[in-house]
Amino acid sequence: MSNDQSNFHEIRQINVFRAPIQKVWSAVATAEGLSAWFMPNDFKPIVGHSFHLDAGPFGHSPCTVTEVEPPNRLSFHWGKDWTLTFELRAVNEQETECILIHGGWDEAKVTEFGQSHTQIRGNMSQGWIGLMKKLGGMVEEGQ
Repeated sequence: MSNDQSNFHEIRQINVFRAPIQKVWSAVATAEGLSAWFMPNDFKPIVGHSFHLDAGPFGHSPCTVTEVEPPNRLSFHWGKDWTLTFELRAVNEQETECILIHGGWDEAKVTEFGQSHTQIRGNMSQGWIGLMKKLGGMVEEGQ
């Protein structure tokens, strides 16, 4: 299988939020922050920490933290195939660029819930647009 199939590249969402980098870091690198805009969880920003995302009707998705570089990079394995990464960069004292990268897509694989990556990738890509808007609204509140 070729790696240049455009439908199966990683999902990337790039946003600039009107919020200091530490505020955005707290929203993506703490259990409370992730719960507020993404999913309930028992996350801890410690490399090797195993935790779960509460995916509602899909149950608890197992995850493992793989990178923690405060306040610029957080990455974790999600489920059996995916990797989720947040890259943050201070544009200035009151603005932060946030890049979300959802990787691990493979048209030959199915999720642990029996859905093919082909089926679910488009939904996830669209879902991230709304979730990043929700994250932005949360971190920009009170700015």
